[in-house]
Amino acid sequence: QVQLVESGGGLVQAGGSLSLSCAVSGRTFRRYAMGWFRQAPEKEREFVAAIDWSGGRSDYADSVKGRFTGSRDNTKNTVYLQMNNPKPEDAAVYYCAADYALGVKAGKDEYAYWGQGTQVTVSS
Repeated sequence: QVQLVESGGGLVQAGGSLSLSCAVSGRTFRRYAMGWFRQAPEKEREFVAAIDWSGGRSDYADSVKGRFTGSRDNTKNTVYLQMNNPKPEDAAVYYCAADYALGVKAGKDEYAYWGQGTQVTVSS
């Protein structure tokens, strides 16, 4: 059983920075592709970032490209999302997701495991 626990959410001022973390249980973390998604009220869950098993390849939604950076530390079973220059429209519940695969995966239906989410609020 794979469990994911996000942390680091909270209130951030627009233009500031916030770092999210996602701790993943299990000994095979390095074999999992990881993703970050978000869901705002009354909206569909949407892709934010994806990181391959090594952290060497990543993909981002156009709306966050150049502002958000995904990374992972396979020695700590943790994936990160660094949010720089957040905007009010970035406010949402952020979820990390994992799937037993090596590549970069941008579709939410491609992920088998999900965390419970962490709220990010951006003040203008």
